[in-house]
Amino acid sequence: MKKRFPRTLKIGIAGLAIIWLVFVGIVWRAMNRTPEQFGQFMSKLPMPAYFVFPFETMWTHARMGTIKPGDVAPDFELQTQDKKANIRLSSFRGNKPVVLVFGSYT
Repeated sequence: MKKRFPRTLKIGIAGLAIIWLVFVGIVWRAMNRTPEQFGQFMSKLPMPAYFVFPFETMWTHARMGTIKPGDVAPDFELQTQDKKANIRLSSFRGNKPVVLVFGSYT
């Protein structure tokens, strides 16, 4: 004799799956917005939510970008460390190698 799941259990599992998919979709949409908007969204997310969805995998795909090895880096302008001038990345093109370090370098 085969055991069968009660109908209410099947409906409950399907409902939870739908809620999870909607939640993952909302997080995915937030990840594809500007860093400021994404930061605001994540600051309101309760800590247990981080364990319920595949955060790292989604983040990797959302922020992957389109630059491939060998492509020319997109041009941008930044303020110098002493805040006295601005420098464009393109001003170094063809002159000398440039290394970009993001985050702490200690």
